[in-house]
Amino acid sequence: MTKISKEEVKKVAHLARLELNEHEISNHAEQLEKILEYIKQLEKIDTDNVPSTTRAIEVINVFRKDEKKNSNCTQELLELGPSREDKYFKVPKIISE
Repeated sequence: MTKISKEEVKKVAHLARLELNEHEISNHAEQLEKILEYIKQLEKIDTDNVPSTTRAIEVINVFRKDEKKNSNCTQELLELGPSREDKYFKVPKIISE
């Protein structure tokens, strides 16, 4: 396996605008080597007959039937607004004529 050099870590850190000290550079080099080693292990797995997926757990939307319901809370809702006129919210005028 190719060893990740400190210079390579410094270059990637520079491109990512990261400031790393010498200990962090050494630590990142070791971690990157372990990641690449793990990827090599994964490359050995035969995935020819495995279907593609976007997530590990299948997500299914549960829809409810739309039902029309009458509500008598108009006054309560209008009272939540800062200002009202009759049965409407009153807002400042934003369009000039």
